[in-house]
Amino acid sequence: MRLSNLADYAVVTMCAAARHCGFARVSAAVLAEETGLPAPTVQKLVSQLSRAGLLNSTRGAGGGIKLARPAAAITLADIVEAVEGPIALTACVEHERPDCALGERCRVRPHWALVNEALRGALADIPLTQLARVPEEMKLEA
Repeated sequence: MRLSNLADYAVVTMCAAARHCGFARVSAAVLAEETGLPAPTVQKLVSQLSRAGLLNSTRGAGGGIKLARPAAAITLADIVEAVEGPIALTACVEHERPDCALGERCRVRPHWALVNEALRGALADIPLTQLARVPEEMKLEA
């Protein structure tokens, strides 16, 4: 399994927002500069992450972006689902009509929900606070 570039960039963007203490407003342009991501990509992500309730975005003077809740209350699963949708390794579990040719004859299908729950649980165990920490070796480079 591999995250899409957009999901990866969403994690990077959320980490940058979290480093602003979560309470200070910051512009999408500043997040783009800090992360090295293109400004249009950051703007698109801010929109998606805001719709998902992870960021608050305010326009105009005194506006900007900030975390919608404390970084400790936001998980990697929250961020990935905001961009990718439900975390699932197979499409047959998330749709009423499976895209699989085996359909109801598949003997593995009943077990995919367990696998998907385990995967989501693993991602849900990683808080944004942990991801936003700058590793010691990177601090030395600065």
